[in-house]
Amino acid sequence: MLRAGSCLGGRRPSALYWPAAPVFNIVGSRNFNGKIFLNATTYITFDGYVDLHKFRYLYFVMILTVYILIIFSNATIVCLIWTRKSLHEPMYIFIAALLLNSVLSCTNIYPKMLIDFVSEKQVISYSACLVQFFLFYLFGGSEFFLLAAMAYDRYVSISKPLQYPNILTHTTVIICLVLAWFVPVLQSTISLILQQTEVKLCKLEIKGIFCNNVVYTLYCVRPRSVTVFGAFSVVNSIILPLLFIVFTYTKILIISYRSCMEVRKKAAETCLPHLLVLFSLTCLSVYDIIIVRIESNFPKAARMIMTFQIFLYHPLLNPIIYGLKMKEIHKHLKLLFHQAKII
Repeated sequence: MLRAGSCLGGRRPSALYWPAAPVFNIVGSRNFNGKIFLNATTYITFDGYVDLHKFRYLYFVMILTVYILIIFSNATIVCLIWTRKSLHEPMYIFIAALLLNSVLSCTNIYPKMLIDFVSEKQVISYSACLVQFFLFYLFGGSEFFLLAAMAYDRYVSISKPLQYPNILTHTTVIICLVLAWFVPVLQSTISLILQQTEVKLCKLEIKGIFCNNVVYTLYCVRPRSVTVFGAFSVVNSIILPLLFIVFTYTKILIISYRSCMEVRKKAAETCLPHLLVLFSLTCLSVYDIIIVRIESNFPKAARMIMTFQIFLYHPLLNPIIYGLKMKEIHKHLKLLFHQAKII
């Protein structure tokens, strides 16, 4: 078995990611049962790329371009909401939080992926893989909670317009934002602790391109505690917020149907963008949950294409939907670009 010092003159590899062009792979030691004892040099190989040796530079340029577009488009709307006092309302604050959450989620994946495209070996340390897993589900859970907060905001705005300023106060908005990030942080932390203490690895190869729940396929046996808590996290972070959102928008639909045309128009303008984003996020979440169940029956190329959808079009979809469909944001964007043209 090779060790880092034998090939790197005593230097140890990065604590997080493998160097740009490694020539060997370092793994944990195995016992006679094939189980792997984790140590500081346990590395996981990504085996989800298709024809990377042929298209590595095409992948690199494509992903880098998308990453820049994601940062630029989301940051533009966030800065717009931050700088325009007329947009300092709960609905727009939640939108800014949602877009910021998307940027952070992409930053958890894109830089490592760009490194993989130009590397001979697509590997990651097991500890760094768990960190990526932790952040991926933290930001994913936060997005559902933020959409639930936005649904509540729309419900109060349409059903109780006169009481809206007293219900959605500055303090209420802060509490909603804190809970939207704190609950997923708590859940992801517990999941991370369970995976570090309860599991043993029998594989060092992931049929994927980043560390999501395909990490579970590395385990010899998935502990009951990990399975139970994973099911609890899905219910708490996805199903319950989703049921709350469906209930809220059903109530909005009933109220709008019974009201005048102006209320219906307002409901359509403000609720439709949220529903489009919710539909996109739900579809991607369902795929992320079931992909580990069909590991051996899913073609590699199809798996890679579907995995790309998780972090390619959805983070770009958010600013496009809110920039075009939200009347006030669209108005300020047009004004901003008009001023840029004059300059």
